[in-house]
Amino acid sequence: MPDALLMDMFRLNDAVAVVTGGASGIGLATVRALSAAGATVTVLDRADLSEVKLEGCHTAVLDVSDAAAVSESFDLIQKRHGRIDVLVNCAGIAIRQPATDVTIEDWDRVVAVNMTGSFLCARAAARAMIAGQRAGSIVNVASIMGLSGGGLYPNISYQTTKGAIVNMTRALAVEWAPHRIRVNAVAPTYVRTPFIAALLDQPELMRQIRDMTPLRRLAEPEDVAAAILYLSSAASAMVTGHTLPVDGGFLAQ
Repeated sequence: MPDALLMDMFRLNDAVAVVTGGASGIGLATVRALSAAGATVTVLDRADLSEVKLEGCHTAVLDVSDAAAVSESFDLIQKRHGRIDVLVNCAGIAIRQPATDVTIEDWDRVVAVNMTGSFLCARAAARAMIAGQRAGSIVNVASIMGLSGGGLYPNISYQTTKGAIVNMTRALAVEWAPHRIRVNAVAPTYVRTPFIAALLDQPELMRQIRDMTPLRRLAEPEDVAAAILYLSSAASAMVTGHTLPVDGGFLAQ
């Protein structure tokens, strides 16, 4: 295959992409990667969107756990651009508590954002793709904690919801394959982002994490964004229903 054609497989020229949780961390790195690949990106986040200053990007505030707001936001995106080609579900929260201590309110909040929010956005994107009779790609952000019960701290609600995303990815991939909609996920290890700011301030814990990782380092947001770009592009045209670990070998042990 000629080099130019190979590189074109990773391009997203003229594609319309939506990234939830795109104001920082993995989400922001993904926005930059998709935009650099040629996509027109809409960033949806509850947080401050002032950092997202990329040409061609649109921004809007959205709580992904609000079903009515999700439908309204995706309808507006479809009306503005005429279609949706790519969705990346990056929005997520963690409330780190042991199973014996977590309150039902905290449990419900993590489920609402991580699991239900990912489903609501995937469904809204798929409806737009099906209505437009266009192929599409949906990439969910799971976690190594959705594929392993291990970890350095109790985090039962996060681990449970990320495991649910892994199987939701499989189920939606099978259901939407006849519509040419591919659904995949990435499963990052610990990533150097504000999401784990409290952990980054603990040198001994950081040493433990590096020691548990065969590549002996944390992931950077761009490491995960590169995998998301692959799953969003024609380079992964025959890949659906899979979760790609971006974990420095953590799960290989």
